[in-house]
Amino acid sequence: MSQPMNQLGIVKRNIVRADKAAVEKLAQFGVATIHEAMGRVGLMKPYMRPVYSGAKICGTAVTILLQPGDNWMMHVAAEQLQPGDVAVAACTTENEDGFFGDLLATSFQSRGAKGLIIDGGVRDVEELEKMGFPVFSKAIHAKGTIKATLGSVNIPVVCAGALVNPGDVVIADVDGVVVVPAAIAQQVADAAEKRESFEGEKRAKLASGVLGLDMYKMREPLEKAGLKYID
Repeated sequence: MSQPMNQLGIVKRNIVRADKAAVEKLAQFGVATIHEAMGRVGLMKPYMRPVYSGAKICGTAVTILLQPGDNWMMHVAAEQLQPGDVAVAACTTENEDGFFGDLLATSFQSRGAKGLIIDGGVRDVEELEKMGFPVFSKAIHAKGTIKATLGSVNIPVVCAGALVNPGDVVIADVDGVVVVPAAIAQQVADAAEKRESFEGEKRAKLASGVLGLDMYKMREPLEKAGLKYID
């Protein structure tokens, strides 16, 4: 999926962020649960991984469109970050240079940012972990970047295959990264809660020795599909 056609050199200052209560509720659930509750959509590509173990993020997106090998827009985006935001950075073309490190993380953290999702490279991973600033990225790469070409901030971007609009909710954990559109954040949070409670009941049954074959009533359709047991 290519980047949406947008004019470069734009910073949108006023964005509509998802409802705070919905964001807080979504933070209680894992990426897999939210993805399922939303109808199995919204996932970023599986190459997006936490740069350190235990990293987790849930917050509202401030989007960044970068040019390859150029992190100028990261500095521009820092000014637009508010407490509870997550920086979501895409690139106009595939690039794995180290766009982000501990200095930018210090700046982002001072603005109240919850973390960074970037379809590109980051560096200074040891320092990021010490700071407790979670980052999910395509690569870890020590290669530095320049500041020469305009991108944009707070426009729709495609990050690792997922469309992200400014203000959407982005949730990331060890299972991956999922994007929940701001307009349906509460609806998805409620659906995730319902799914989680059902999963708790199923887990208890499975722990007691009930088989998935019986719990999900699979035996008859398996027989109809032609499954035969041979002793």
